[in-house]
Amino acid sequence: MTESLQQWVAILGRPDTPTDGVADYCAYLATGLEARGIKMSLERVRWMEDGWLNGLRQLWRESAGWRGQWVILQYTALSWSRRGFPFGAVAVLATLRRRGVRCAIVFHEPNRQSDASSRLIDRIRGECQDWTVRTLYRQAEKPIFADPLETVAWLPKTETKAVYIPIGANIPEPLPRRNSQESGRKTVAIFCLSDVPNRKREVNDISEAMRSVASNGTPLRVVFLGRGTTEAAEEIERAFQGSSVEVLNLGLRSAEEISRVLGESDAMLCVRGKLFPRRGSAIAGIACGLPIVAYAGAAECTPVAEGGIDLVPYGDRKALGDALVRILGNRHYWRQLHERSLRVQRKYFSWDRIALSFADALTEDKVKS
Repeated sequence: MTESLQQWVAILGRPDTPTDGVADYCAYLATGLEARGIKMSLERVRWMEDGWLNGLRQLWRESAGWRGQWVILQYTALSWSRRGFPFGAVAVLATLRRRGVRCAIVFHEPNRQSDASSRLIDRIRGECQDWTVRTLYRQAEKPIFADPLETVAWLPKTETKAVYIPIGANIPEPLPRRNSQESGRKTVAIFCLSDVPNRKREVNDISEAMRSVASNGTPLRVVFLGRGTTEAAEEIERAFQGSSVEVLNLGLRSAEEISRVLGESDAMLCVRGKLFPRRGSAIAGIACGLPIVAYAGAAECTPVAEGGIDLVPYGDRKALGDALVRILGNRHYWRQLHERSLRVQRKYFSWDRIALSFADALTEDKVKS
């Protein structure tokens, strides 16, 4: 079979709500691959709706004609378990291997997702997730990580089987602006907020940083959009009460609308904990050429940190505000960060680049049967 006739399959678990980032990732990747002569279909194991036994039976029937094709399992813990015990992903991989397919796995989560806790059930859940990830890694023909390999502590030091391919932004790339607004109100975008209990801390961080910038007389607008922002409406209103900052809360929007709003903004605040390499909101900001202020501690020495990002100490609200003042008040610095984001987008995070990386990783001469 020639490369131009390749047929791949992406395997997804249960859909996430209210937005499904993994499904969006696969859809954008499929478009990028099609431009390179590779058709990737998306198939979902309906274990949540039909039960595990019926879901695996359906997968067995559907995979009858997949022998020799690349099948790319998409892994997150909650894609394959209601409560974070993702053993079903191992059963899915075993079913596919019995069919004689070539199994790749994209690890959207390379480590346990359970928070540190003294509860026995949480420790057990974490151990189960660790076991599942390591088992999938050993049994996959080609493990693909969305984190740089050197940041995945449990990988063997002599690792040669796995490959790092960054995720891209799940939005269309807008036409980038050439300059920040020279006059008038400056707009700072907040794309997505965490769930409780972290959401209150994030909103307060944002409010304090924005008040700090507004105190020097800069007219400001803050735009909240994306996941978690509708639920945080009351907290946002309380946090900005009495402030001169104009507040817009757009909630969930289409990918096209998100792209437009980010592309028209002057900067982004990204305070959902320490910035890490898979933070989709930051990668969306990079795709739009936005300067970003974020918390340091996890992104250093990774491609995302090469973008136009001003990293400040974790939890330092004053440093957040100072960084925003630098970006919004200095057109030269704004442009410097803007151009860094655009360069990094082309180098790592464009879907064309990601599709090329997949095509290179899964070619016959690089992966031995």
